[in-house]
Amino acid sequence: MLIELHNLKPKYMSELEVSGSDIYLQPTVKFERGRKYMVCARSGHGKTSLLNFIYGSNNAYDGAVLFHDDDSTPLERRRRKLSYLFQDLRLFPELTALENVQIKNNLTGYKSMAQIEAMLDQVLSPEKKHQPVATLSLGQRQRVAAVRALCQPFEFLLMDEPFSHLDLESSQAVAALVLSEVESQGAGLIVTALDPIGLFPFDVTLNL
Repeated sequence: MLIELHNLKPKYMSELEVSGSDIYLQPTVKFERGRKYMVCARSGHGKTSLLNFIYGSNNAYDGAVLFHDDDSTPLERRRRKLSYLFQDLRLFPELTALENVQIKNNLTGYKSMAQIEAMLDQVLSPEKKHQPVATLSLGQRQRVAAVRALCQPFEFLLMDEPFSHLDLESSQAVAALVLSEVESQGAGLIVTALDPIGLFPFDVTLNL
């Protein structure tokens, strides 16, 4: 899978705001399956917008987002090839951590129950699996959402500031889990952050 961006710019940002970007308003930017990309920018400079444009949940942009050099790829087909860890996590607060992951896996049938429990145990205290998400800290919720994002086949994994509320030990645990799944699927990885992070062997670092 190849994702190409051509002269991309959020409609709600001026050319001055995106001047100097390695991505916005560039003639061609390519994201190749199997490679890992770090995208850095200050708050409010379009990191979430970029991932939403790629995922297809925000179309308020000028330019083009192409898949396989074909801009007619149906949205539902695109999303089957992408997994997205949203910055706002989008968990169901009344359900337990385990139930939140199961909901996703029930749709994809990708992981066994044993695999799901093993992944959660790598990043979360065992007793937390059965607590409602509303009772978990924000960092614990980030870990649950990361596991959920891995419960589907994907060609690219998009992660929007996934370590913003995690300490180093927790970040390393999540990164190890993600890296193992990304490499086993031969997938691409796009991670956004305020500053460069050293948790993955990135092939390319881009400043937004």
